[in-house]
Parts: sequence; C-alpha cells; structure tokens
Amino acid sequence: MKCFIAATALVCAMISTAKAQNADFLTWLDGFRAEAAAAGIDRAVIDEAFQGVTINERVYELNDNQPEFSRAIWSYLDSAVSEKKIADGKDGLAQNRILLSLIEDAYGVDSEIIVAIWGMESAYGAILGNYDVIQALATLAYEGRRTGYGRSQLIGALKIIQNGYAQRNDLKGSWAGAMGHTQFIPTTYLAYAVDHDSDGRRDIWTNLGDVFASTANYLAASGYRADDAWGTEVRLPEDFDFALADVGVSKPLVEWAGLGAEAVRGELVGEFDPNLRGRIILPAGAKGPAFLVFGNFEAILQYNRSTAYALAVALLSEEIAGRVGSIAALWPREDRPLSLDERKSLQQALTDRGYDPGPVDGIIGAGTRRALRAWQQDAGLPADGYASAAVLEALQP
Repeated sequence: MKCFIAATALVCAMISTAKAQNADFLTWLDGFRAEAAAAGIDRAVIDEAFQGVTINERVYELNDNQPEFSRAIWSYLDSAVSEKKIADGKDGLAQNRILLSLIEDAYGVDSEIIVAIWGMESAYGAILGNYDVIQALATLAYEGRRTGYGRSQLIGALKIIQNGYAQRNDLKGSWAGAMGHTQFIPTTYLAYAVDHDSDGRRDIWTNLGDVFASTANYLAASGYRADDAWGTEVRLPEDFDFALADVGVSKPLVEWAGLGAEAVRGELVGEFDPNLRGRIILPAGAKGPAFLVFGNFEAILQYNRSTAYALAVALLSEEIAGRVGSIAALWPREDRPLSLDERKSLQQALTDRGYDPGPVDGIIGAGTRRALRAWQQDAGLPADGYASAAVLEALQP
C-alpha cells in the first residue's frame, strides 16, 4: 500500500525501520547460534531457546535508567528501607528463623543480611520478574553498552537449560536476566547456586532453602564474614581531605580515627578492631552523610556494584535485626538528580577538559568519580567526586 499522507508515511517508515532492525537482529542471532554451539550448547537447546525471540525495546530503556544510578540516593533509600520493607523483613526472618540459622552456621553469613537481600531483590519473593530471560539477554547482547554481559549471560542461560536445572519456560526474571527470589544472573547461578535440601535441583524460584543457601554461598565466596560489621556512619572534621574518600584508599580504622573521623554512634576505636581496614564513602558528596565501610560492605557490592544498593542492604539488615539503621546526618535533598542526558554531558565535559571518565554512557561509576575528583582538586573545590547539577554547571563553559 502506498503512503499518500504524512501520518501514513510516518507509519510506513516506522514499519520499514522495524523490519530492517529485525532482519539485522536475525542475522546477528544466526551468528550467535554458532557461538553457542562452539560453547558446547546442543543444537536442539539453541533452537528451542530462540524460537520466536525478538528484540525487547523496553530492556534498553531500563538499562539506561537503573534506579541505583539514576535516582537520588535518599529517594532510593526512602523506598528500599521503608517501614513496610522493614516490617516484612522482620516477618520473613521470624518465619524462617530455624532455616536461616542453619544456613548462617553453614556459610558464615548473617541471617539479617540474607533477608535484606531477599527484600531488596524480590520484595521477599513477591516480585520475581516476568521478563523472558532469553529475550532480555539476547536484546542486551545484540547492541548497546552491555553486549559483552549479554552474550556471556545468554550462554549461561542456555547452559542452565541444557544441564536440566530449569526448563526454557521457567526462565523468567528481570529485564537484565536476573532470576529467582534473590535474582541470580545465569553465570552466578551456575557458579554459586546450592541444592540445600539435596533433592537434585538448585531451585532459586520456589525453594527457600535453596534460595537462602545460594545467597549465603555467593556472599561467603565474595568475602563476607559472620558477625563482622559492614561499616558505620561517621563524622568527618571540617578540614578533611575529601580526596581520601576514594574506592582505592583503604586504611586501618585507627588511622581514620587519627585523621579525625568519629563514629556517630558509640566510639570508633573500642567498638571495632583498630586494625580493621576500611574506606570512607560519601554517597551524596561532602554535604551529605559519611560512612566508614569494611570488608562485608565490599562483599555486598559483589552482588550489585552500586553504593546505593549496598548501603540499602546494610541499613535494611540493621533494622531487620532490631538495631538502629537510620542515618543521623541529613541528605542534601535540595539537590536534584541528573538526567541521563545531563550525566552524559558531565562525562563529555570532563573528557573535553582532559579528564578521562571512561565511556560517555551516563553511568556515574568509579571512572567518572575519579575524573571528577581530579577536576575538582585542580579547580580548588571539595574533591568528593559527587556529580550534582551545580558541578555540571561549573564544568560547562
């Protein structure tokens, strides 16, 4: 049918573009089939897994706006450590106390941490995700900034099917391909999922014993140690060198105390081993709360490489355990979060000034914070690495 009017012409153009994109995807998928076969995946598994698979555009939208990186941390924590999340966590801990105690003894991971991750990842099993994991991972593998991740996880998902751990239709989860009550990505499942009750399955979808044991096993392998603190909120002196609040700067607790860091609650030296190593984090920059975090915090970060996420797990676990998990210092709530385009503009401005933030992708990660901190030092500003609207304005000509 010919396109005689503008509206119809636009529809025809959109259809044509979609057809071209789908053709390109199918060509890519043929190449990936060969890659999967070379990785040892049976042809029958490949054919079944990819039957009818198309691109899911929603996956790209969510990939560019992950809440851990796009929302203000105080807004993220308001939701993650809400009264309901705390109450549901306490109920979950009480209802599964015997099972969790067995797993805590076996793996050396505190029960409240397991429950907090359960709450963060699936609202205690209420929201497991309904995305087709194969489609979501194929979408990520096809194009964008996470093609390497998508390809490796897609191979992992095919191995899960081939090994009989789950059926093709069982693989439902998040837009990023994470599955089950505590949202394991396929390679994490293959490496760390546990058959706790020895029924021949590593069932992270319906079996809480397997869910909790798998989560504990992963955290233990990441360096978590039972009964060690994750960290503590601290006050910093007015003359503190904020450049020290860097992922690469770790010091014994006694040295931080010597630099003027003080615990907000209790005594820093005395409550903790003075030789315990940790680092200072400033999730909202010099104007917001400061924390001294230890090895268990780093283990939680292996689960999700977001400071906001790890802090949410830590604070939620404190509340679930019946300890104080609230933060004493005030967040700079007057600051607004940067949009995706603004985050990219900030990265581009750093690049243009000769500071290397890494890819201009809108993700404010360690590379961007390092570059920003270097510019702040050269500009005579507090070198806290915090990407704010004020910093963006100062960076732009």
